[in-house]
Amino acid sequence: MIRYWKKDGAALVAVDAPGRDTWIDVRDASREDLDVLEKDYGVLQEHLQDMLDVDERSRIEKEDSYTMLILRLPVYDARYEVIYFTVPVGVILFKDRIVTVCATDCEVLQELSGNKVRDLSLSNKSAFVLRLMGRAAIVYLRYLKDLNRRTTAIELELQRSVKNNELVKLLAVEKSLVYFTTSLRSDEMVLEKLQKGVTVRFKDDEAELLEDVMTDFRQAIEMSNIHSDILSGMMDAFASVISNNLNIVMKRLTIISIVLMIPTFVVSVFGMNVRFPDGLSESPVAFAAIMGACGLSAIVGLLLLRDRRTKPRKTLLAPAAGGLVMPMDRK
Repeated sequence: MIRYWKKDGAALVAVDAPGRDTWIDVRDASREDLDVLEKDYGVLQEHLQDMLDVDERSRIEKEDSYTMLILRLPVYDARYEVIYFTVPVGVILFKDRIVTVCATDCEVLQELSGNKVRDLSLSNKSAFVLRLMGRAAIVYLRYLKDLNRRTTAIELELQRSVKNNELVKLLAVEKSLVYFTTSLRSDEMVLEKLQKGVTVRFKDDEAELLEDVMTDFRQAIEMSNIHSDILSGMMDAFASVISNNLNIVMKRLTIISIVLMIPTFVVSVFGMNVRFPDGLSESPVAFAAIMGACGLSAIVGLLLLRDRRTKPRKTLLAPAAGGLVMPMDRK
């Protein structure tokens, strides 16, 4: 779908046809939309295909009539198993207009067209790019905080019961963090190229804004790396817990098997087709004696195989790092 936006004072308004200093906003791009961009504006077909390629990395290319940027922007979509991911967004800068192309819709473009970004200029192409990437950094940070809260909630569920559903949710969070980290780094490379001023020229007053945007991207990259490290350690810890629980179950089953082998051996001996001492087979207490011997042997085996390790006393841990560890008095 193609929409046209023009500046009316401080706000963006939708218009029916493109003109000078117009933003041509293409979201949920169809085949017909791409044909319009190719025929009416001279955008190369290979560039349009790259903008819709889900695996395309961020980059800058300069043609005779326009400059093309491909950025990776964050997307939230609850319809998918991995609800946070990134998509490529093409930004085409002409002398008198701006074109953005995205295969889906995303919050960054929604906030730009919804007049939620201050000082958004359509006549100053370099300022538009900075505002777009600045808003992208803010949305990245917002989604990373949401992922952190989601991870904490899943961790609390796992502490109560380790289930496959929670582990699948953690895996989805880990995938989102990988997508974010990769996209943030590629966008940062685009910012570094922009800082050199080879493809897009920035004014002196825009240099500070560019530095602020780069700082926000570095913060998002650092936050994404921290969350990834924490999540990786958490999944390793839960894997160790599951393995330890399995070892405990196998140990108990082994003890039960060994304990049951002793009375089974006793019963097997008396079940052999051999002669026993005189009077034993006719004795009224023979059955009770055999059952008693089986039970006694099981108890002796259980006592011999029980865990003799002393359980540690409960301790009260100081909440701050480096605090004292105090044993709790038993009453």
